[in-house]
Amino acid sequence: MKPIKTYTLEEAKGTLENYCAYQERCHKEVVKKLQDMRMIPEAIDVVVVHLLNHDFLNETRFAKTYARGKFRVKKWGRKRITLELKKRDISAFNIKEAFKEISEADYLQTFHELAEKKAQIITETNVYKKRKKLADYLLYRGWESHLVYDKVNELF
Repeated sequence: MKPIKTYTLEEAKGTLENYCAYQERCHKEVVKKLQDMRMIPEAIDVVVVHLLNHDFLNETRFAKTYARGKFRVKKWGRKRITLELKKRDISAFNIKEAFKEISEADYLQTFHELAEKKAQIITETNVYKKRKKLADYLLYRGWESHLVYDKVNELF
């Protein structure tokens, strides 16, 4: 059986500095990583405080980066982004700050482009099934229901 790797406090700090420098992380991910490294709760607190003090860990910055990325790359709507940020224990204030990163004009333009593109590739012949498929797709991606249903009615 392979021996379990143990970390000193300094090794853990270095490892987590690299972990956070590679990509923005939320507190929950960092604590999970430290628990996986078999660190005791007191050591976890020390490392998290160190990361916060040296700006490796910043929840507001994480929320902004996450929201921007999921919107631009995956074309998620506000509801889905909010849900995913809440899963990561991000505060309502930071979620609100994150949405300031997405302009209303970009948001609506992306929504219309996504809806029209998806509407063209749905091969269903029955108009009701076609409408349902488009609505389900957009709702799953986290777009607001009033936008979705207005767009579905406009397209079909």
